[in-house]
Amino acid sequence: MNKYEIIKKIEKFAPNETAEPWDCVGFMAETKNEEISKIMLCLTPTEKVIKQALSQNCDMIISHHPMFEFNLNSELITENFAPKIDIYSAHTNMDKADGGTTDTVITTLGLDDFKRPINHEFLKMVEFPNSIAVEDFSAKMRKISPNLRYVNNNNEKTISKVMFCAGSGSEFIKEAQLLGADCLVTGDLKFHTALDAEIVVFDIGHFDSEIIILPVFKNIIGSDVEIIFANEKSPFIV
Repeated sequence: MNKYEIIKKIEKFAPNETAEPWDCVGFMAETKNEEISKIMLCLTPTEKVIKQALSQNCDMIISHHPMFEFNLNSELITENFAPKIDIYSAHTNMDKADGGTTDTVITTLGLDDFKRPINHEFLKMVEFPNSIAVEDFSAKMRKISPNLRYVNNNNEKTISKVMFCAGSGSEFIKEAQLLGADCLVTGDLKFHTALDAEIVVFDIGHFDSEIIILPVFKNIIGSDVEIIFANEKSPFIV
């Protein structure tokens, strides 16, 4: 399959122009080869992942995280490995897309029926007609995050309006609160941010909240090319 046809499908779903100005989306590395027979999907195109892809004769890597933002050895990786394989990323554009990263968290939790429209690029809202106990909601979150942690500084017993932001979204706690939420579900919650939180905040982990986007990529690309998933895991040991 032609790689530009593959990219056209992804960019129709998540247009590059919707990515944040600071973000690095699109081709991280590009070869002269246009025909693709095997793709590896991954969350982060680390050196280990690139080696996996090459060892399994992949022509292309499609990732959620860009290479240049998150890998300290990105220059070395580019010099040694990237000329041999195409690497393409869809990041904040995929986060914002309808059916994208945050929506996938909500869908995975079986909460689509409770989604409500909200005017925000990254936040999505779920509203329960009847309040749900914080402990019951915590049990639901563990379906995608076995190592869940959460903050409840005001000892709330129930919640009803929950904002979601996959990945690192703790910067939106105040915004979520101003929009009427009594809870935010996100990842990468820091100590002082947690200490100041006036609503319930669930930290489901950056990895756990975003790795579930890979099957979405697979569905977008379709069945005209072989697709495999990288063997990757969260760097944290618990």
